[in-house]
Amino acid sequence: MTLRDTNIARLENEEFDVLIVGSGINGAVSAAALAARGIKVALIDAADFAGFTSQQSSNLVWGGIKYMEGYEFGLVAGLCKSRNQLLDSFPSTVKEIRFLMTLNKQFRFHPWVILASTWLYWILGRGRTQTPRLVSSRQIKQTEPLINTFISTGGVEYSDAFLHDNDARFVFNFVRSAMDKGCVAANYVKSNGATRDASGYWTTQVEDQVSGSRFPVRARILINAAGAFVDQHNQLTGIETEHQHLLSKGIHLIVPQISDSHRVLAFFADDERLFFAIPMANRTCIGTTDTRVTDPITRVTDEDRDFVLSNINARLDLPAPLTPDDVIAERCGVRPLATLKISNSSVDVQQLSRKHVIEMEAEQNHISIFGGKLTDCVNVGNEICACVTRLGLAPKKVGKWYGEPGRKQREAFFSRAQALGVDAMVASDTREALSERLWRRYGADAQGMLDAIEADASLSETLVENTGIRRCEIDYLAKNEMVVKLEDYLRRRSKLELLVSRETLRQSAGLFEACEKLFGDDAKIRFDEYFD
Repeated sequence: MTLRDTNIARLENEEFDVLIVGSGINGAVSAAALAARGIKVALIDAADFAGFTSQQSSNLVWGGIKYMEGYEFGLVAGLCKSRNQLLDSFPSTVKEIRFLMTLNKQFRFHPWVILASTWLYWILGRGRTQTPRLVSSRQIKQTEPLINTFISTGGVEYSDAFLHDNDARFVFNFVRSAMDKGCVAANYVKSNGATRDASGYWTTQVEDQVSGSRFPVRARILINAAGAFVDQHNQLTGIETEHQHLLSKGIHLIVPQISDSHRVLAFFADDERLFFAIPMANRTCIGTTDTRVTDPITRVTDEDRDFVLSNINARLDLPAPLTPDDVIAERCGVRPLATLKISNSSVDVQQLSRKHVIEMEAEQNHISIFGGKLTDCVNVGNEICACVTRLGLAPKKVGKWYGEPGRKQREAFFSRAQALGVDAMVASDTREALSERLWRRYGADAQGMLDAIEADASLSETLVENTGIRRCEIDYLAKNEMVVKLEDYLRRRSKLELLVSRETLRQSAGLFEACEKLFGDDAKIRFDEYFD
């Protein structure tokens, strides 16, 4: 049986302390935090792990400097503290990065006001990053010659953080951590609603989206971490809450690399929304956020695409303007924002707080998680553990439940990688050593890949052309990461779909062989399903 088959059998035949519905960042960290404390946890998602909002972010791990305009200094300080925790705990994955913000002459604030704001931001961030500085238009041009400074009054440079890998990979590693500590997790298992029986247990009726089988899952506590679908799932289970979600749409376009300086270029768009050009391996991610929508299912429209491209072209002196033909991939998702259930016909989502809300119905042993940001994930995990304690469970006291393996494990891995020559193997596109890549993506599990390479040196070879993905990685993924569809691998376990055009991927030598390793006899079905 595959890992997924085994876990589905356990879901059907065992009882759990907690069932978590939804495996975005909120559900993943809740599962990891609870499992680390000895709670028997089950985690399900109607789609793939991190398959909705948590795969559509900007990959920034930031304290939210723009929230200071709404005087949410407590929120910003808390987010900066969380950002710092992630920087310290995931040094291979969460990295500091410089932001260069260019201000136009007609902008509503003077550059000195923005500089003062960045210094306050740095103070709220406890001085963890490099200090801000004011830059003139001339200095901007010297630093980034491609920036159009004709209508600029200068700008500021400050620091925040970003994910070296994609957001979905970061979230999945929390799922992996939860499973390592006993959590029973399965993707493509949809909840059709739940009821509470006379013994006080929740019985959730679920459907395996792969086989079509239906069965109940029993748990003492039910946690609704369904992200943008929290309200819908509460309706299915008959739960009334004080809060609800409003939805804010964000879009990003992935284009060829526009600068090799490895900094985020920040601007204010024509409508004064914050607008970024963010490094992503050997590509650039450009886009903006905060368009209110009512449907969680969104797409990039022609109007969205034109807005992003026209704004970036107006702010950069590119050799040739970016056009839709330059777009390699697109990201489009909704951010669920927590708000009280009041009349909201005129609410501006740009003004809504980004605070998460955890609402507990103690009499029903039910918890709903509203809002949330990737940056704040550790706090969500800790708060969920406090909630289940109040509901009668007794989590074990543990130390730090998140983060990369410790220094000794890291040193042992890189020492062995050097002895095997793995640290000398470098990706042709990103120039990153294979040893660094394996450690960042798989942590302690990367030791198993060194075992495989030591037994068979050919497993260190690139399998999929244009990607740098090695044979040992595909073997590991097939056994351990519940890849059900090709998109799961190309979009979420890796970020290949964001870096390589679909047609190039289709023609890449080795991709079908990777499908054979991942899907066996279903390889052609999964290959055609993705590309057709």
